Amino acid sequence: MKRLFSILAIATVMAFGNMQAATAPAQLTANVQLLIAPITTTIQDGDEPAAAEESFHQNLKKRFIEGGPSFMGIVLLCLILGLAIAIERIIFLNLSTTNSKKLQQNVEDALNSGGVEAAKEVCRNTKGPVASIYYQGLDRADESIDAAEKAVVAYGGVQMGQLEKNVSWVSLFIALAPMLGFMGTVIGMIDAFDKIEAAGDMQPSLVAGGIKVALLTTVFGLIVAIILQVFYNYIIAKIDSIVNDMEDASITLIDMLVAYKNKK
Repeated sequence: MKRLFSILAIATVMAFGNMQAATAPAQLTANVQLLIAPITTTIQDGDEPAAAEESFHQNLKKRFIEGGPSFMGIVLLCLILGLAIAIERIIFLNLSTTNSKKLQQNVEDALNSGGVEAAKEVCRNTKGPVASIYYQGLDRADESIDAAEKAVVAYGGVQMGQLEKNVSWVSLFIALAPMLGFMGTVIGMIDAFDKIEAAGDMQPSLVAGGIKVALLTTVFGLIVAIILQVFYNYIIAKIDSIVNDMEDASITLIDMLVAYKNKK
């Protein structure tokens, strides 16, 4: 937009200058030069971020290659697998989240108006572990309150296992990535000392390559661990929130069943 306004300004000045060419050619030339200078500066300033961004990506790629394909490839694999599992868990947990208060009210209204079968129908039409727990408790409601409570507790453990499925793999990759980086560091230092021993002299040029590889593997391993740790903490917090809803729903269901049986 700045370039467009600058070009329009130049065109206006040049048109005005043509009208006054007979009287002030030197002044026109000076005005054009003054207007062209900011345009050149703006163009150069606008190109600098793109060049810097391209340089950053190239530098990242260069550093990754310099780290060596053996350890850097394994660290990258840990990142890809960890992110895949984390994203799958996040999607699953978000789909498992329900409005517990609204479900509780719907189940209670259906139980009071249509009985146990109507309440079970509400649970069948609702997704999530909370609705499943309600359904299991209602399914044993005709037996006794104790049977319903045992069914809710048992099925709550099953639902918790489904929520925590494959989460341990993410924690494994969080621990494995920096360990691989540290292993690359140790191997790089060993390689550097081997070169010193072979040369019989302590020269910086002999050990610089090995030390650089060692540091690069450590850095990338720590980066992978940090990224996965953020996703892991979010997943754990989400699981804790759903589990709290399940426990609250279990207590509420038992209270509803007791009140329903007392009315009969």
